[in-house]
Amino acid sequence: MGHDAPDFEALTRQHKDSVYRQMIRVCGNREDAEDVLIEALLKAYRHLDQLRESEAFRAWLAQIARRVCWQLKEQESLMPLLQLSTLQDEGQEIAADEPGPETQATRRQMKQLFDEAIASLPAGYRSVYELREIEDRPGDEVALKLGISRAAMKSRLHRAREMVRAHLDRALVGEMPKKILLGGTSWK
Repeated sequence: MGHDAPDFEALTRQHKDSVYRQMIRVCGNREDAEDVLIEALLKAYRHLDQLRESEAFRAWLAQIARRVCWQLKEQESLMPLLQLSTLQDEGQEIAADEPGPETQATRRQMKQLFDEAIASLPAGYRSVYELREIEDRPGDEVALKLGISRAAMKSRLHRAREMVRAHLDRALVGEMPKKILLGGTSWK
């Protein structure tokens, strides 16, 4: 691993749980925390070149996630006001900071891509990935629940992460059919 290319997967694995716990506190609930973490990871992945050193990854990711969460909360609380008011006074700053329709669309697309990446996993890998990564269950519990050894669980989890990452990589560099990116539903 070159000095200039931090291992995104390893850093994510190492820090996502603690950032997720922070986001539950910041965002107030698990669903928003999950969405925020997914978007923050995707933003971090896209802007990885801005990360100066791997040691700063957790703080950097948490900062991105907090910003995403604040935007989400601000958007939820301000939407009714924004719809009723003209955007003259504080509107300019809010408009600059608040996710516009294209950001919301991007967020939906990213979540859709992430969901599709998980859905594309073979069943055995998907169950391990969902229990361990999405539900954040301890490894021993996942192995026990699925009736497999801890080693098998770790191996499947590793492989599932690679498949999800490969799926996202393909999608993010545009090898996926354009229909998905444009929100079409005809591609299965």
